[in-house]
Amino acid sequence: MILNKRERYSIYLAIGFTCLFVLIQFIISPMIDKKNHLKRSLQVKTKIIEEMLRLQSEYQTIKNRADSARIGFEKRKKDFTLFSFLDELAGKTGIKEHISYMKPSKTPQKNSPYQVSSVEMKLQDIGLVQLTAYLHGIETSENMAIIKRISISKTSKQEGFIDAVLQIETLEI
Repeated sequence: MILNKRERYSIYLAIGFTCLFVLIQFIISPMIDKKNHLKRSLQVKTKIIEEMLRLQSEYQTIKNRADSARIGFEKRKKDFTLFSFLDELAGKTGIKEHISYMKPSKTPQKNSPYQVSSVEMKLQDIGLVQLTAYLHGIETSENMAIIKRISISKTSKQEGFIDAVLQIETLEI
C-alpha cells in the first residue's frame, strides 16, 4: 500500500505530535513537577531551620538567666529573708523611721522547690531622694529582689514629701 505525499506528511505529523506529547507528558512535566516539589520542600525546611535557630536562641537566653539566678542564689546568705534584708537596707538608707508597716508573705510554687517571698511596705512622709536611694539599693543588691509594684502619692502634711506603698518580691528556697 502506497501512500501519497499528503498522507505521509499527515502520518509524520501525527507521529511527531505523538512523540512530542509523550516527551512532554512523561519526561518534561515530571521533571518540572519534581523541581517545584523540591522548591516547596526547600522553603518548608528553611522555615523549620529558622524556627529551630530562633528556639535555640530563646533556649540559650533562658539558660543564661537560669544560670545567673543559680549563681545569685549561691551568693546569697544561707539565712537570707526578704523581710530582714529590707529592714537592714532601710536602716542603711535612713528611712527606717518612715516605715508605717511591713507585711511579709510567702507563696509556694507548684512543682518547684522555690517559693515567692514578698513584702508589702508603706513609707510615709519620705523625701524623693531617700526613696530613690532605697529603691536603688533593692534593685542593685545581689539578693535578686525586684520591685513588683509601687504606688506613690503626695502627702498633704509637708511640702516635698510623699507616701509610697511598695511590693517587693524574690524567690527563696
